[in-house]
Amino acid sequence: MRSSARYAIILLGSLLIAAGTNFFLVPYKILDGGIIGIALIINYMSGAKIGLAIVLCSLPIFLLAWLKERDIFYNSVLGLLTSSFFIEFLGPLQYHFLYYIELGSISSAILGGFLMGSGFGIMLRFKASTGGTDLLAKFMKRYIPLNVGVIIFLTDFLIIGAGGLLISKETFLHSILTIFSGGVATGLCTLEK
Repeated sequence: MRSSARYAIILLGSLLIAAGTNFFLVPYKILDGGIIGIALIINYMSGAKIGLAIVLCSLPIFLLAWLKERDIFYNSVLGLLTSSFFIEFLGPLQYHFLYYIELGSISSAILGGFLMGSGFGIMLRFKASTGGTDLLAKFMKRYIPLNVGVIIFLTDFLIIGAGGLLISKETFLHSILTIFSGGVATGLCTLEK
């Protein structure tokens, strides 16, 4: 794939991830799984910048990518930085979005998860990533005969379960909807022919 097409895919995927995060999850304090889920927990508890938390939490996975497959590492660095930037860039617009689009927490959980899962899936399909657990899932697929979307779903469920100690029961249930719809979207985007 040409570099310009790969950059366009990373840009599109990052925008979908940022829109899902800022417009659907953050207003209702819903979690996603993976590195973004960890970053959201940090944000909800301390007010730290989500994009910065994502970058810091991704460092160990990037070390693994550097050691195992440098081509994916370089594509993932761009995906990580682009998605983190767009999450911060779109953050101030979430209240304007909510002013015009009024959804409940359940609808937001499902739509947010689907947007984010589509962003991750599009990137993975074209050998790019944000460097989070989606990249880890791609490495795990070599050893576990499951679809990448299923691996991400299972990983996300573990993170949501750990985060369940810090959030309400209602938010926990909404977060499960988010990772389920995100896993479905990622799975659909990464289906092999």
